[in-house]
Parts: sequence; C-alpha cells; structure tokens
Amino acid sequence: MNVRRRLIPAAAAASLGLGALTACSSDSAATGNTDKFDVVASFYPMAFLAQQIGGDHANVTSLTEPGQEPHDLEISTKQRAQLEEADAALYLKGLQPAVDEAVGQTGIKTKIDAATLTHLEDHGTGGHSHEGEEGHSEEGHSEEDEHGRDPHVWLDPVKYAEIAQGVGKAFEKADPDHAADYKKNTEALVTKLKGLDGDFENGLKNTKTKVFFTNHAAFGYLAERYGLTQEAISGVDPDSEPSGARVRELQQEAKADGVTTVFYETLVSDKTAKTLARDANLKTDVLDPIEGITDTSRGDDYFQVMEANLKALQTALGAK
Repeated sequence: MNVRRRLIPAAAAASLGLGALTACSSDSAATGNTDKFDVVASFYPMAFLAQQIGGDHANVTSLTEPGQEPHDLEISTKQRAQLEEADAALYLKGLQPAVDEAVGQTGIKTKIDAATLTHLEDHGTGGHSHEGEEGHSEEGHSEEDEHGRDPHVWLDPVKYAEIAQGVGKAFEKADPDHAADYKKNTEALVTKLKGLDGDFENGLKNTKTKVFFTNHAAFGYLAERYGLTQEAISGVDPDSEPSGARVRELQQEAKADGVTTVFYETLVSDKTAKTLARDANLKTDVLDPIEGITDTSRGDDYFQVMEANLKALQTALGAK
C-alpha cells in the first residue's frame, strides 16, 4: 500500500478530541487489567463504535492519536503490550498494515475485523472515483487494501450500521455478563445511523448537480449510496499541485456539471484544492473523512461531523 503524506497542524496533533474515549496512554495499565471490558481500537471510527456499544462496561483506547494520520501509524512496544493485555481488538484490516500485523501477532482472544462485517467494494476505477488518471495510476490506489477494496466504509451510515451490529454481537459473545446492555446500545446506535442515512437521502435527493470534487477519493461509498459522483483531483501527495491538463479537464467538467466547490480535508493541506479552485473559479470547503476528531473538526463526534458534511454537500450541490 502506498501511503499518502499529510500535513498535520501541531495544534491538531496535540488536541484531545476523543470525547469519552480513553486517550492512548504510554502506561499499558490504562488499557489492560481493568475491571471493565478492555478494548483496543485501531483508529477513531472503530473507537467510536466500541465506546457507543460498550458504554459504561468498556474501557476503550485508540492506537491512533487525535490528529495522527491513521495510514502512517507505527505500533510501539508499549502499544503491543496494550494489545496483549486487552480483552478485544477492533480494527479495519487493510487500512493500517502496522495494526494488522500487530493484532495478528498477539494472543488476544477477541479480534474483530470490521472489514468482515460488511461488503467492501472497489472504488479505484469507475463512475464514483477517478483517481487513476495518467501519471497518478500507482498512487491512485494508495488507500485500497491488498484486494483493491476501498476501506472508507464508515462514511456510509448503512455500512457503518452493519459493522456496528457485528461489533455488538462480538461484544456480547466476549463479555456475556453484559450482553443485554451491549445489545441495547447497539440497537440504539443502529437506529441513530438509520436516521442519519435518512437525513442524507432526503437532503441530497434534489440537487442541481450530482458531481463533487475532492482532494482524494475517500467518499466513494457515500457517493454511491446517495447517487452522487466523486471526482478526485489526484491520488498523489495532497501537497502536490494537479497538472495543467488535469486542471483543464476539471474546469471543463465543472462547467458541464455545474460544480461549484472543491472539497479538502481538515488535516490535509488545502494547497491543491485552492490551486484548482483559483484556476477554475470555484469555491473551497471542507468535507471530512472522519479519520479522527480534533479541535479543527466541525463537531465533537461522528454524528456531528457527518451532519456538517451533509450541509457542506447540500450547499455545494445546490440542494433544493
């Protein structure tokens, strides 16, 4: 897997923003050997599920610090110890190779791979993602797993709900004393995700355009779910500028499809997006892939940021 490099603001990297989640501690005792169900999650979307489903019975830690680029994560010796002492590990295989390796090498009893709890698809080519332009073909698949599948399933509330249901069942099996509460919490979370799905479906049903531009193709599942088309500027380093040919191509598409906005991410340099926006006379705005929550995020948790994403899309697409 080729890895994208991001520019992480120091303030964001230092931010705590995990809300109720236990921060990653250098003391492995913070994870294991507590009187609760100790869960180590790979990064924010998994940690959020664990906290919502585990509730008061779970002690959740995330291997990825707030503001840290998940794909670049390297597992420390202390984090390996955290995994060994935990009751369960929740991760998304294919997104973070270091986590996949570490979990595979531990003797942890309950290993929950979110990638097995829903269907992952290939968005590297086709109508919803066009990163594989000439000159970008290798880097264009930088966030796909070894099977060419797009890992960004949490940005589709329906698929995220499927994962939540699987996680809930795994918690019930691993900690049967609190199974009833895990089931209740899972049902409540799934209901809320169904509501979010309804918000997106209704909010994006009638729009002037169905095409949106992004810095990189993280929103394939969201686009497919709600009948949109995602056009990524390129699949290379976000700090690099698109070629003149690519800018001209996107300028033409913007005019043809009524595109108004180029989206970039909170923790990624906006240089590429602003270059295209300037040359194509477009606006810029944030569309957050929610790989982590920091003080720069438009919300305190998954649901708040997704609602902010919906509003940004409605504005950019001309929702009626």
